[in-house]
Amino acid sequence: MKKTLDELVRERPVDRTQVDAHKRRMLDELRAYRLRELREASELTQVELAGKLGVSQNRVSRIEHGDIERAQVDTLRKYVEAVGGHAHVEVELGDERIQIA
Repeated sequence: MKKTLDELVRERPVDRTQVDAHKRRMLDELRAYRLRELREASELTQVELAGKLGVSQNRVSRIEHGDIERAQVDTLRKYVEAVGGHAHVEVELGDERIQIA
């Protein structure tokens, strides 16, 4: 006998904490992939970009594989500038937005 979706959900309820954590990981990976695309469009290797940033090639690789949360703001800013962009850091406090970098 086949089970309905409602029956399956009752047997295995959704853990919102896990879902939210997975969403965050997916968004980090998507952002990282976009950074990699920008680097490649700028015809830079990870080694060349690392030299411009003053970090190791391994650090560039980790950023491009989703380890953005632990990257320093200055490193991300330099990364974006090295591929021809401009980065801005903005703080949101209620309805107010403040650019801090």
